[in-house]
Amino acid sequence: QVQLVESGGGLVQPGGSLTLSCAASGSVFSINDMGWYRQAPGKERELVANIISDGRTNYVDSVKGRFTISRDNAKNMFLQMNSLKPEDTAVYYCNALVVTSLGAALRVWGQGTLVTVSS
Repeated sequence: QVQLVESGGGLVQPGGSLTLSCAASGSVFSINDMGWYRQAPGKERELVANIISDGRTNYVDSVKGRFTISRDNAKNMFLQMNSLKPEDTAVYYCNALVVTSLGAALRVWGQGTLVTVSS
């Protein structure tokens, strides 16, 4: 069994910063790519940023220059969010393509962490 657990969400004022973390645990052999998605009320879930095994990153246009995705080792991922705007308010989800110790490839989601940007 593989789990992704997000942390770091909360309430922040416009212009503020937050750092989200995602930790993988369980029968993880390797992780090929990881990403952050978000879903605002009444909207579809969208990809915010992802990072693949060779370190290349991709960002949705609305967060370029403000958000930075990173990984510190095989199982942890972060999203540094600066200059936050009210439209960044959403539940943020961690996602990863995981290869288990048994050789299975699984797309795994975390439970989500709420980010609220409001004065």
